[in-house]
Amino acid sequence: MNAARTSEKSGRALMNDLQTKREADRAQANREELTQRIAQAIRTDGAKEPLKGLHFYRSSSPSECFHSVSIPAFCVIAQGSKEVLLGSDRYQYDPMHYLLGTVELPIASRILEATQEKPYLGLRFDLDPTLVGSAMVEAGYPSAQRGASVKAIDVSPLDVDLLDAVVRLVRLINSPAEAHVLAPLIKREIIYRLLLGEQGARLRQIAVLGGYTHHIAKAVDRLRKDFNQPIRIESIARELGMSVSGFHHHFKSVTAMSPLQFQKQLRLQEARRLMLGQNLDATSVAYRVGYDDASHFNREYKRLFGVPPMRDVERLREAVRETASSI
Repeated sequence: MNAARTSEKSGRALMNDLQTKREADRAQANREELTQRIAQAIRTDGAKEPLKGLHFYRSSSPSECFHSVSIPAFCVIAQGSKEVLLGSDRYQYDPMHYLLGTVELPIASRILEATQEKPYLGLRFDLDPTLVGSAMVEAGYPSAQRGASVKAIDVSPLDVDLLDAVVRLVRLINSPAEAHVLAPLIKREIIYRLLLGEQGARLRQIAVLGGYTHHIAKAVDRLRKDFNQPIRIESIARELGMSVSGFHHHFKSVTAMSPLQFQKQLRLQEARRLMLGQNLDATSVAYRVGYDDASHFNREYKRLFGVPPMRDVERLREAVRETASSI
């Protein structure tokens, strides 16, 4: 009897080992195919959108910190690695992990691993709240509990089934007729598998009507639209049905920064964009984005970007000229 039980356990262990090996082999094959397909689709450094809501990125060298406003998205790396900074929090990911963001936020990011021979290759899958909500209803998932606040960005292991769905979506970039029919189905599957995973609660916050994360998302939207106006915390908290202290607490839980820090980053990023795109001087831009004191603007700009405004803009323009001349 004991020998039979031992044999049965050994058989189960062998089957589990074989299943684990098959999944590891499938994941490796998928990673290799994803790398090859992205490399073929985008042959020079930069970005490309081969399907609506699906973006490819390539870089042949590590990068300095790039400041931007993130959107709700599911991000995967085929080759290389990347770091995203949100407030004082750091999130690093690579081909074995994915990053999920659910609220529009000012972030900084940088590519850590990339060479000419093995460039950084990544993709971003934009998350549509309507599609997320529809998938939740169809799958029978409950909405997030009211009172919960979930931080807006995190990194998790990329499991084989989710990676498989990503690869099948990427294959469609070379088959427009099939993409028209199959892309919506595969996008829905990706969202479903994200809902199944450890970041399912974070993803559900995109579509729910209850929970504090939804309220903070509304506050974020208002701050983004009125970034050059004075912040009236009491007014925003009252409109959301929250106390001032509660609003501060939940805002920082979701965004990893205070409302004032959030507004400051938005103002400085917009100032940078205006100086680059419209050739405005630092003083004019300072007043346009909401600063009353140009010297205060200069100090905060240098604190965020490392150098004074006009020197930073010239440095960025020089980088663009060097990139253009090398293509």
